[in-house]
Amino acid sequence: MNNTQLWRTLGRNFIISFILFGALLGLLWLVEWFLNSQLSIVNCQLLKWHDPAWVVGIPASIIGVAYILTIRDPKNYTGFFAGVVMSILLGIQFLLQNQYDSAFLFFFVFIPFQLMSIYKWSRNKDDGGASFEPKFLDTPRLFLSIALLVFITAGDIFINLYAAHGAISLPGGWREAVTLILNGLLISASFLANYWLIYRKTDSWVYWFIYSIAGIGLFVILGNVFSIVLFTFFLVINSTAGIAWIKATKPENYGWLAMFNKE
Repeated sequence: MNNTQLWRTLGRNFIISFILFGALLGLLWLVEWFLNSQLSIVNCQLLKWHDPAWVVGIPASIIGVAYILTIRDPKNYTGFFAGVVMSILLGIQFLLQNQYDSAFLFFFVFIPFQLMSIYKWSRNKDDGGASFEPKFLDTPRLFLSIALLVFITAGDIFINLYAAHGAISLPGGWREAVTLILNGLLISASFLANYWLIYRKTDSWVYWFIYSIAGIGLFVILGNVFSIVLFTFFLVINSTAGIAWIKATKPENYGWLAMFNKE
């Protein structure tokens, strides 16, 4: 593909994402109307237009889905431009929600990672396309990545415990403990997913899968119906993108997975 075709693909994915989210918001509006008017459930709000953070999250989500749909193709770097805009909007959303750890992550980690991806993915090399091939991590990097997942998750838990209680102490119950763990996984998995995307590692989609599952679990506990639906949507999109990358990964690029693929 030439650059014009790559940008057209991004534009087409924006249209697809806009239609999908339009249908999602329309469905949630119908459910909200039915619950309030037909079942007399007072003040059931699935759509929170009065909440600035929620409103900012809508375009962030639309752009985010277009971003994921575009980078399903390891040769299409244009999706990362959408990723930068998504990260800016999500950073603002988390600031409005006083989630400063997440806001810091998007502003000072994700945006630099995505800019690095634009640079690395857009470089033209006369190597027969080998630079565009997705690859699994080798075994040492796999274990390092898992260790980072645990370390970042634990670090986020300690930071949030200190912010909530003014000291490092045990969580106040199972609900707080699970919430802290899921929030930590959300942070660490998204960090690793964005990092490994820079180097076109197929493993990045494993972390996007963990991110989606953690988000669903977190918002089930918090009782946020819209975010449950949204992260379920992300789970489907991320899973299909991951499958596409796995299929595009050649056997000689299986890395750590090769040990399970011996004939």
